[in-house]
Amino acid sequence: MLDFAAKHNITPHVEVVTMDYLNTTLECLLKMDVKCHFLLDNGNTLNKNENINREDLHSVV
Repeated sequence: MLDFAAKHNITPHVEVVTMDYLNTTLECLLKMDVKCHFLLDNGNTLNKNENINREDLHSVV
C-alpha cells in the first residue's frame, strides 16, 4: 500500500495546529467536521506561518 501511494504521489492532508487553536480544533473533531489529520505543535516549531486565524483553520476542515 505504501509503495502504491508513493508511486502515485498520494499523501495525507495534515494540518499543523498550535496550542492557541486547540479548542477550535477539538470543536471540529467533536462535530466530526474533519477532512484532514491534525498535528498539535506544542512548541510552535513546525508551523512557520505565525498568522493563522480561525477562518483559515475552518477552511481546511
